[in-house]
Parts: sequence; structure tokens; C-alpha cells
Amino acid sequence: MRALVQRVSLGFVEIPSENYHASIGKGMVILLGIKESDTINDLNFVADKCSNLRIFEDQNDKMNLSIKEIDGEVLVISQFTLYGDTRRGNRPSFTDAARPEIAEDLYNRFITRMKGNLGEAKVKVGIFGAMMLVKIFNDGPVTILVESKNEVPYES
Repeated sequence: MRALVQRVSLGFVEIPSENYHASIGKGMVILLGIKESDTINDLNFVADKCSNLRIFEDQNDKMNLSIKEIDGEVLVISQFTLYGDTRRGNRPSFTDAARPEIAEDLYNRFITRMKGNLGEAKVKVGIFGAMMLVKIFNDGPVTILVESKNEVPYES
């Protein structure tokens, strides 16, 4: 499982076809990629890591505070393209990304875990599988990749 975490001053998702939108203020946007082999253990690890990442500045301008400590919000967006493999050719392969029926279940469970960690009102979401317009006002910029497993970045 991969979570691309961006510290934001504002995050917004809009889905015109569904007449849906959600927005957050100070906090983080989490773009969540789910791999075919991911388990509940992967989900719990990534959700808990994101909930406790110390990427917000304290009174000394040092990244030392978590989302909980700043009373921030989270916007979670499903993003299967985080498992796009570009090692061959110019068209990404998404064979490592979980099939929709697996990914949607784990995505929903991830959201439930985040709400348990941060509180129901602090977690906003996109709609799984929908074409979305996402606005991210990256603060810093700060972008962190959280992965549930140590993956080898190249073949040895």
C-alpha cells in the first residue's frame, strides 16, 4: 500500500457527474494506492503511520507535530496510478494495482481506520473509482511517501 501524503493549507475534491464535493483546511491530502497483495495489516500500518506523521511545524518551525496535535483535517483520495510501472515503454502498466473489488473494500476500511484515529468529522473523502478534480494547496511544499512494505526499487 502506498500513501502519497501532502501537507496542505487547503484541499478540495469535486466530482461534477455526482454533484459531489468535499474540502478541508489545514491538514493533509492522502492519495492512496492499493496493491493486489495488500492486507489489513498493510492498511493498518499505513493509516496509523499517516495519523502520526510529524510533518507540521511546532513553535520553533521544526516539523515536530502530527495531524492530531494541530487538530487538522484529512482528505483521502483513491489513486490506483500510484502503482503505475514505467520501467518498460512509455505507457504505464497497472498490473500491480489491486482490482477494483479488492481496492474499494480496503479503501473504505482505510477511511474507517483514519476516522477511528482522528475522529469522524476530521476525515473527508473522494468517491472510489470516480473521475475527480482535486485541488491541492501543498504547504511547504511537504510531500511524503508512506509504504507498507519495503519494496526493491530495481531488480538485482
